[in-house]
Amino acid sequence: MSPAEKLKSIAATRIMMLDGGYGTQIQAHRLEEADFRGGMEFTHDQKGNNDILALTCPSVIAGIHRAYLDAGSDIIETNTFSANRISQADYGAEHLVREINVESARVAREEADAAEARDGKPRFVAGAIGPTNKTLSLSPDVNDPGYREVDFDTMRDVYREQCDALVEGGVDFILIETIFDTLNAKAAAMAARDAAEAAGREVPIMLSMTITDMAGRNLSGHTVEAFWHAVRHIKPLTVGLNCSFGADLLRPHLAALARQADTLIMAYPNAGLPNDLGQYDELPEHTASLIGQWLEDGLINIVGGCCGTTPGHIGAIARAVASAPPRAIPTLPVQTRLSGLEPFTMAA
Repeated sequence: MSPAEKLKSIAATRIMMLDGGYGTQIQAHRLEEADFRGGMEFTHDQKGNNDILALTCPSVIAGIHRAYLDAGSDIIETNTFSANRISQADYGAEHLVREINVESARVAREEADAAEARDGKPRFVAGAIGPTNKTLSLSPDVNDPGYREVDFDTMRDVYREQCDALVEGGVDFILIETIFDTLNAKAAAMAARDAAEAAGREVPIMLSMTITDMAGRNLSGHTVEAFWHAVRHIKPLTVGLNCSFGADLLRPHLAALARQADTLIMAYPNAGLPNDLGQYDELPEHTASLIGQWLEDGLINIVGGCCGTTPGHIGAIARAVASAPPRAIPTLPVQTRLSGLEPFTMAA
């Protein structure tokens, strides 16, 4: 079976586990700028450039992958959230984008395969793609609403470079995550499809939206239902929500998406909301108990954690969902479904 077929067969029998946050775990190592730099020559300070660690300190990333796999993760993400030319320009490392992504994918692949060899349980690698710090839908200049810092073709090319490298490195899927701009996600999805076609193999797409206000919209203004209508033609392997809130505040928006999406739902909330110091205080058992409430409504097929979550959180969540049935994928009538900022379904 292909990785997608294998994942679907497992997801039909139980709720699967994604991993948790990487930034939190990297911070726990208390790395200095020299650790990020790793003896390489840069014109910019590298402290905080988590993605570069695939080249300069890969053992740290491998250890984090291993900890999540040991905690129960079926799927691990590559440490490549900001490994694109736009984001890496902030560190003067844009020339290393391909190398970062290939090595990140290779490290994750090795750890996933090693875990599978130990216990025979299939493991998967998702190539993580973040939204960059640019938006196609909104102007950064309040005095010029029509201005954009980047255009669609440029954004697609930026994502294509990253996707090509992740596919080369051996990922099973491309995860376009923390989607605050639906148009950015469309550019990324086009790039992912082109990269898979160029490589001559199937690399399914996973999509994960992030909500930016209590009304349940992303930054480009889409509700979760409108977002689904806008991206359902991509036929993603999974769709879902991440970041934004903790599991309690995410629940109603997740329920709205779960009713509409005729594919697997994958959700990974933060460990609550950050405190005044920007840190996350929610303990693993509490996060697990809140996600346990999702099970009452049958909302998820795959679950994990985002900001502030640790292997402890993933282990606690895995125990909470172990005996729960997975969400049943709905069979929806064939209708014309369109998207403005709100969803629109054409009758008859």
